[in-house]
Amino acid sequence: MSDQPEITAADVRLAAMDLLARREHSEIELKRKLKRRFGDEWAVDDQVARLAEEGLQSDARFAESFLSQRSASGYGPARLKAELRERGLSDEQIARGLQELVVDWREVASQVLEKKFGPEPPVDVREKARRLRFMQYRGFYQDHYQSLFPR
Repeated sequence: MSDQPEITAADVRLAAMDLLARREHSEIELKRKLKRRFGDEWAVDDQVARLAEEGLQSDARFAESFLSQRSASGYGPARLKAELRERGLSDEQIARGLQELVVDWREVASQVLEKKFGPEPPVDVREKARRLRFMQYRGFYQDHYQSLFPR
């Protein structure tokens, strides 16, 4: 006899709803977390599918929330696309989310650059290259930040 209580579908659903109450999760992200906790049970996939059918879990809502939060934190579209792919969203879902997001990427790039390096232009080629690498790492495309660097 085991002292461990039997895991039920209700336990999996409750854990999933607790996670969703804290923040939006993608379907893949939610499944990963639940499978870590409950194992590779049939109930995980089934319960996550039911939550999606009921509108309690939504990849579109997750993408909207994620994109809004991360772009406000100073990350560009290339980085956001990569992070959403890691979280299991399709290219179509990512494109739709980015299209719905209203952001002036040049303005965000300008703010990020000034916050990190100050208002002074780079003093030499080496410093300019360092700043360019930083902007690429942050996920901005060249046309977002190119005008910020004097020739």
